Order: sequence, then structure tokens, then C-alpha cells
Amino acid sequence: MTTTSRPWGADAARIAVFAALIIALGLVIVPLPGGVPITGQTLGVMLAGLILGPRLASLSVLTVLGLAAVGLPVLAGGRGGIGVFFGPSAGYLLGWLAGVVVIGLIAGTRRIAWWRAATAALLGGIGVVYLFGIPVQALVTGVPLGPTALSSLAFLPGDLLKAAAATALCVALQRAYPRAFRRAAVRVA
Repeated sequence: MTTTSRPWGADAARIAVFAALIIALGLVIVPLPGGVPITGQTLGVMLAGLILGPRLASLSVLTVLGLAAVGLPVLAGGRGGIGVFFGPSAGYLLGWLAGVVVIGLIAGTRRIAWWRAATAALLGGIGVVYLFGIPVQALVTGVPLGPTALSSLAFLPGDLLKAAAATALCVALQRAYPRAFRRAAVRVA
């Protein structure tokens, strides 16, 4: 198998830019009871998956999670350190990684129709992240899964707005910079 792609420097720059975007969006915080705040970071995760594709987006998210693991205050509220991977938001953080892969796979490697971008953001950016986040939050907090899932509905309106914003931004960026959306295509040699 061979891969056609841009030079590694261009990919590294894109990974760094989206890692920085995810970190910067952590400054947008709405605290909620239960230890898991509403942040703008999931918007950055959705955009990374839509624009970078599964491989580069996952590297971007891994960069953020790695920086958090070594103690840098890159998560919402200036949090960082290995402890965040054992707290109520740990599953959501891991869900970002799985979510960007799903988003990138649904979005595909060519021009992204608005409905495909919306589907990717909803399924990967909300569905997958919740699939990882809710059970871990229930486990860490000691609250049963049902009530934890029900309390997570408080996040849904904000996440739906973020999915709509990610879709609109993706479509607008795609129109303005169509070459940026030509991701590496894998072909059999």
C-alpha cells in the first residue's frame, strides 16, 4: 500500500493548529454540577475530524491529551495532569479520540456535503463522545448509569449547537479553501 500525501511538515502544522484550537476553545466554559463542564473544546474536536480526517485529527487530539497528561493546563478551566484521566470527564476525553476517527471516516476524503458533515459531527462528536463519557462518569461518581445519562442531557443543547457550528464552518471553509479538504488518499500499489 502506498499513501499519497502532503509533506510531513504541512501535516505537522495542521495537527498543531488544531491542537491549539482545541486548547483555546477550552477557555469557553460553562460550569455544571457533577464535575463535567460545558466547553468549546468539543467544537474543536468536531472541526478537527471534519477538516483533518481521522489520522491527523486523532494526532491532534492525542497532542492535547498528551500535553494534559504531562501537567500542562490545556483542558477546560486550566486543568491538566494525569489525574484528569481518572476523574468524571476521563471518558469524554477518551471519547474525543474515538469521536474524531468516526467523524473523519464519515466525512470521507473528498468534498463534504453539509448533510455528511452534520451526520459526522452528530454521530462522532456527540454520540461517540457520550458513549465513552457517560459510563466512565457514572463509574467515577458512583451514580448509576441511568441517572448519569439523564443528567447528561444538560449537555445536549450546547453540543447540538456546536455540531451545527462545526457543520457551517466546515462548509464555509471548504468553499473558501477547497484544496485544504483534499486529504491523503490511500491506494493499493
